[in-house]
Amino acid sequence: MSSYLFVVPPLVGHVNPLVGVASALAARGHRVAWAGEPALVRRLAGPGADVHACPPHPSAGTAGARGTPPGDAAHAEAVTHAVRPPDLRGPEALRFLWERFLVPLAEAMAPGVRRAVDAFRPDVVVADQQALAGALVAEDLGVPWATSATTSAEFADVLAPMPRVAAWNAALLGDLRKRIGRPDGTCDPRFSPYLVLAFTTPELAGPALRGGDRIRWVGPSLAARPRPAAFPWHRLDAGRSLVLVTLGTANAGAGGRFLTGAADAVRARAARVQAVVADPEGVLGGRPDDPDVIALPVVPQLDLLERAAAVVCHAGHNTVCEALWHGVPLVVAPIRDDQPVVAAQVAEAGVGVRIRFGRAGAAAIGTALDTVLGEPRVRAAATGVSAAFRAAGGAGAAADHLERLARQEDHG
Repeated sequence: MSSYLFVVPPLVGHVNPLVGVASALAARGHRVAWAGEPALVRRLAGPGADVHACPPHPSAGTAGARGTPPGDAAHAEAVTHAVRPPDLRGPEALRFLWERFLVPLAEAMAPGVRRAVDAFRPDVVVADQQALAGALVAEDLGVPWATSATTSAEFADVLAPMPRVAAWNAALLGDLRKRIGRPDGTCDPRFSPYLVLAFTTPELAGPALRGGDRIRWVGPSLAARPRPAAFPWHRLDAGRSLVLVTLGTANAGAGGRFLTGAADAVRARAARVQAVVADPEGVLGGRPDDPDVIALPVVPQLDLLERAAAVVCHAGHNTVCEALWHGVPLVVAPIRDDQPVVAAQVAEAGVGVRIRFGRAGAAAIGTALDTVLGEPRVRAAATGVSAAFRAAGGAGAAADHLERLARQEDHG
């Protein structure tokens, strides 16, 4: 029996893929614990999860965001993104991500990660790429660690054409290591020298430009999730194509105009299309008598994907991979962070259509929907990626690689 400590940021999309992996390891008799935000982890991994508390981003410890009280499972994620201007893009968005979120988060989590390692004594630390404290503390303490890559953007090496930005990023990481890790360490905390678990496959992500032979392509890791108390399944019309519209859990404040355009596009095609819209801000009104657009604050995404004909989304990695696991083609409108990279992968793989978030109204969204619903080649490409995802093994394959690492088979 081995022990595994999962170090995660307070972000739903970065915890969800590891829930299945942790469950698979526990089912094999291994000890599993988490270092992260307890309420969030327990909401996703189950109330019995062993969680060593690591403070989220400092701004998440005071007042609630959008009416979310401190201690609510979604609070840390909501506050993290509420303070970022919704129109921030490009290099400024990257600077904000690193200077205002990733680095402060690492500094806030590092003491808790050290306490968790000391108390739990893991054989392997599994550190999300955005929970930098996990990798840096493990390196400092000499504990083998694996990277959990819940997005494929880092594999693309997007900073290669921007050497000055790349140098700034490297200096930022170097300074962070001096403060919370081993000052003479050399590894990139986003890429373990032992094992990198990629929750995708090359059929979508393309060839990896970073990570080398440490990468193990395991495909999406899907596990059962808490469901909304009462989704109105009776309102779904089996005679129409179902379209799921979502901007994920971190982009609600930026999406009002886009969601309105998506709803209008669906209504213009109501004879053959019906939509379910994740609308946490309630911008669409959520009328219970609307036969064409079912708008709710929270929707059971995985269950809906089993029935969906298309997904309209922000190109969040989890949403994209979950849709393609089900063979569902996409309309992607990236907003920021890794989303433009993932959207480019969707377009390159032929599994969907990319549109511009800032300019997309009902006409652009509707035209893209017509393409993904009506072009057999797009659905065929989505079916091909789905087959590759399922063959990769998901949570079980990830657990296999982690067991080998714990047995010292994947490191010297």
